[in-house]
Amino acid sequence: MAHMRNLNLNDTIVAISTPIGQAGIGIVRLSGPDSLSVADRIFKPAIHNGKKKIKPSQFKSHTINYGWIIDREYIIDEVLLTVMRQPRTYTREDIVEINCHSGIAVLKKILNLVVKYGARLAEPGEFTRRAFVNGRIDLSQAESVLDIIRTKSDNYLQSCFSRLEGGFSRQIEKISQELFEAIAQLQAQIDFPEENTSTPKKQLLSSLGKINKSLGASLKNTQEAKVLRDGISVAIVGRPNVGKSSLLNALLNEQRVLVTPFPGTTRDTIEETVCIDSIPIKFIDTAGLRKSTDPIENLATKRSQQVIDTCQLLLVVFDGSRSISKADLKFIKKFGHKKNILAVLNKIDLPLKFNIKILKKNFKDFVKISALRQSGLGDLKKKITNQIWKGNLSADDCGLIVNERQEKLLTESAAALEAGLASLAGGIQLEIVVEYLKQAHWALNRLCPKYGDLEDELLDTIFSQFCIGK
Repeated sequence: MAHMRNLNLNDTIVAISTPIGQAGIGIVRLSGPDSLSVADRIFKPAIHNGKKKIKPSQFKSHTINYGWIIDREYIIDEVLLTVMRQPRTYTREDIVEINCHSGIAVLKKILNLVVKYGARLAEPGEFTRRAFVNGRIDLSQAESVLDIIRTKSDNYLQSCFSRLEGGFSRQIEKISQELFEAIAQLQAQIDFPEENTSTPKKQLLSSLGKINKSLGASLKNTQEAKVLRDGISVAIVGRPNVGKSSLLNALLNEQRVLVTPFPGTTRDTIEETVCIDSIPIKFIDTAGLRKSTDPIENLATKRSQQVIDTCQLLLVVFDGSRSISKADLKFIKKFGHKKNILAVLNKIDLPLKFNIKILKKNFKDFVKISALRQSGLGDLKKKITNQIWKGNLSADDCGLIVNERQEKLLTESAAALEAGLASLAGGIQLEIVVEYLKQAHWALNRLCPKYGDLEDELLDTIFSQFCIGK
């Protein structure tokens, strides 16, 4: 578990908020009570107020100002400096952003200068953590920031933005409030049995049933929707020289893998990720599966088998320009009639010699392509996505996709709620019913908590996953 040093949230923090490298713009971000006073000491504005130059602490909020970053009289860089005053900022603190030229030297000079005049280097995720601590966002919204940074899927990106805007939090808050009211009604019956405050059992069952349905809707399609968040791994397998590497190159639309007419060129697994229909798919090109006297090739074959055992989908590639061999028949026997297999008949740009009837007989689905000519790839991609969704879920129908922590809590809450419903329906003591419902309510409240409702250790673990500067 990650641990962060004890953070003083009253410090002024600074970080480089853009990747360091050869780019047009780099951003150095400050947040905290001394952001403007630090800016006063290092920024020389080009604008005048009459004859007198004004300082950043005198700038209007949410303005961009042209000038120079200086160390005493030495000019470090020509910049645009943005001033944003609390509370209308990302962290609800005073924020200063310095847009300078990108590059390691200039960014580090400005960063060191800011530290020299009183700021400290930010910890990973500390800007977002301050937004959480200061009540601007809840934990679910904070986590969505991390997901936005990491995601490779358009659909998952849309879900992240929905969570960032509070859609998931409002949905869970509504369910939590309804469940709390049901618990209060049952607790009143336990505490004051002599008073006429009892809610009819049928009415309670109906209310809890509706809550359970709402919670179920939030959890619906979570397993399938994880595909949009995490993607899947697809192994490209087959005999040597059937065109596996050519197929990977065609899917990537670049010459990523060395291709030769000699069998056994690929000696190791090669992985690349491509987004198809908003799904991040990690394609893994494997070494040709065959027995060999070459110990290195045998090691590559062993690794390929490990990939086959763990991948979620296999593309089994055959050479359509050759007649079926005994080795092909062994492959068909090994992989035919199994789930999560898609047969691929390659090299259809050459005269067809492979017996297609055998593929039809042994595989649930197959596709004809020419990796060299890049023909049939559209059909292949469509069949891959059909294999993934299996007709149960549309890529456009995933709603609010949750992360692993949220999924775990949703599952715990749903299980406890169903146990409470079953206990109430079965006439079990109300005290036991209430305990189940309290467990469900506790898990719900952990989904989108405010600051102060969680232990620092959990917050350290979550925010330490962020990049520095966010």
